[in-house]
Amino acid sequence: MAAAPKILAFAGSTRTGSFNKKLIKIAAGGAKAAGADVTTIDLRDFPMPIYDGYLEEKSGIPENAKKLKKLFLENQGLLIASPEYNSSITGVLKNAIDWVSREETDDEPALACFKGKIAALVAASPGALGGLRGLYHVREILANITVLVLSSLVTVSRAHEAFDPDGNLKDSKKQQQVEKQGADLADALKKMTR
Repeated sequence: MAAAPKILAFAGSTRTGSFNKKLIKIAAGGAKAAGADVTTIDLRDFPMPIYDGYLEEKSGIPENAKKLKKLFLENQGLLIASPEYNSSITGVLKNAIDWVSREETDDEPALACFKGKIAALVAASPGALGGLRGLYHVREILANITVLVLSSLVTVSRAHEAFDPDGNLKDSKKQQQVEKQGADLADALKKMTR
């Protein structure tokens, strides 16, 4: 029997009460129900300076970036809930991607923690498009660094009204769509490892 696919799930936000932190729990639940081994993290637990090549040259890769990179390397899939900031990706998510992309040794392959990965994207936003414009940018960045991104993008609009007190979506069809995004990632990873 094949091992369960391993998925790293996180939101591109550090805000307490983030809509996207709630959303990633739902998507991760769908991946787990489909048989994946899911590790959900909070980027708040990995504080890092803004990426700066001079800082890297002078001090090396920060310890939290190394810890985060290790998690990326240990997982085959990435499940990301990304808020939309000014029609684009959040600074904390871009910074995390930039730091984990750095090579720790001269013989490490470029983009080692992204090669062969599959990602699924979701977003929640108070706006009418639910963060869709930001997801386009996340998808483009990941695709350019060798990640295969599932074509479907699931968004939740009017996020400030969308969740019940337990963190589930009030709209049961939307809840199922978000869960399915996680399940689809798990299924894609299973097919890749056959």
